[in-house]
Amino acid sequence: MNIPKGMKIPRGFSFGIAEAAIKKPGRPDLALIYSHEDAAAAGVFTTNRIKGAPVKLDIERIKGGKARAIVVNSGNANVCTGRKGMSDAREMARITARQLGIDEQTVFVASTGVIGTPMPMERVRPKIAAMAGALNSGFFEDVARAIMTTDTFPKYAARSFKLDGREVRIAAVAKGSGMIHPNMATMLCFIITDVKAGKSVLDRALRDSADKSFNRITVDGDTSTSDTVLLMANGLAGNPPLARSSGQYALFCRHLDAVTMELARMVARDGEGATKLIEVHVKGARTKKDALRGAFTIAESPLVKTAFFGNDANWGRIMAALGRSGIGIEEEKVDIYMGKIKIVGKGQTKGKDAEAGKLLRESREISLLVDLNLGRESEKVLTCDLTDEYIRINAEYRT
Repeated sequence: MNIPKGMKIPRGFSFGIAEAAIKKPGRPDLALIYSHEDAAAAGVFTTNRIKGAPVKLDIERIKGGKARAIVVNSGNANVCTGRKGMSDAREMARITARQLGIDEQTVFVASTGVIGTPMPMERVRPKIAAMAGALNSGFFEDVARAIMTTDTFPKYAARSFKLDGREVRIAAVAKGSGMIHPNMATMLCFIITDVKAGKSVLDRALRDSADKSFNRITVDGDTSTSDTVLLMANGLAGNPPLARSSGQYALFCRHLDAVTMELARMVARDGEGATKLIEVHVKGARTKKDALRGAFTIAESPLVKTAFFGNDANWGRIMAALGRSGIGIEEEKVDIYMGKIKIVGKGQTKGKDAEAGKLLRESREISLLVDLNLGRESEKVLTCDLTDEYIRINAEYRT
């Protein structure tokens, strides 16, 4: 059994993995998530106008609000592959449905990897069939490994809690390291739960949770063509159906948010080539929109990100990013903190650059606080530093 110690997997789910050598041999690159019972389903997808065939297929199928299985591959994104790509995505779902004896319309497909290369279906077909015939409830961590591309570690999280006296479980796997930027979820993520809830309830819970977590991270400012987050709820916890106006719904959402936030932090920490996780907090803004735009402008700045990599507390770059962000700002009111060190007060240096540089050298996680001192609104964004390793990884991605 490969379930991490203490992780409770939701009831009624099984998993499979296989190696199809889609990009290169030597590691699993196919995964299957299967619900033994009909599950309500919700999803959020990339807003990139170039979408992979699996994304197009899932956007259509999610309208039905039901799911039984998700088949995922790494190594090939099945994007910009024309009619054949769409046919291949449908065939992956069809093979899965036939092997499991379920309705093909309840099978979802996700792919991640190289854009523009046809899917090697001659290798994928037999492996999907074999995988579906060897499902196991203990392969959850292995699913996280199988969907990795440039990730350096598998990403999974879980929570269990009581709703109306019944134990409810949520578990999720994700992949994401590069092409990480909001508007939708900036990665692949599959969330399973045994809670009983309808499609509309799940849809609202997932959208709100994604907005607070996955839509608050950025690695490189590039939104992928394959971004997909799917949530399946099979109801086997036996709780009364969730109602959005209830306290039970609010409790479920708190635990869902905890899972998605944990995964979002992992994705930002594992940014391609990254050495530091950076939390950018802008407070004292006049509006939430200003706070969020200010935080993202700082988090996306290559000059800011490279300064963090070089352990240089170059607050001038932060001020410059704020100044071009288009938000309400008064230079003489800005305060900036790295950790607990105040490096800027009222728009000018506090003479603590060396002390802040020491903090950067010694820390893998950095808190950057910018107080505009203009209002009461605040927002937080997660990012990472920008390194020469990022360039190497992406220069060699197809080789």
